[in-house]
Amino acid sequence: MRKRLLPGPGRESVWDYPRPPRVEPCRRRVRVIHRGATVADSKRALRVLETSHPPGIYIPPDDVAEDLLVPERRTTICEYKGPARYWAVSVGGEVTPTAAWSYPKPWPGYEAIAGCYSFYPGRVDRCLLDDEAVEAQEGSFYGGWITADIVGPFKGGPGTLGW
Repeated sequence: MRKRLLPGPGRESVWDYPRPPRVEPCRRRVRVIHRGATVADSKRALRVLETSHPPGIYIPPDDVAEDLLVPERRTTICEYKGPARYWAVSVGGEVTPTAAWSYPKPWPGYEAIAGCYSFYPGRVDRCLLDDEAVEAQEGSFYGGWITADIVGPFKGGPGTLGW
């Protein structure tokens, strides 16, 4: 494992996040933009904080342009949150596969994210917290949102899957 970074004033270390994960309100405006379309815009999003991961951002369905989402057959199970389903984003006839996921019926303790959508920052054009463009978490599975106020090292890159 790479050396843990100290967060400093006004910053958070993902190594101070709990396991099992905690759900809390996101205090920043959340936007997802793809191919010129606003796919999501919310001031009511939630953050899921888990040790070694950048925050996962979950957006209520009322703040998502659900007509741009196409359900996929893919499903997975999170050991904490339960069964997840995946969504493609379709804008102007162009489909971007596996761009988002949701937990339709999460397990106890995670009911707050039921039906909310989380987007992979690396699979859409832009994800923003307020006006800050987020960086995608490394790897093909995780979808954390990295901002200037979050420090790692982060799970997801080569050699980190066993953390």
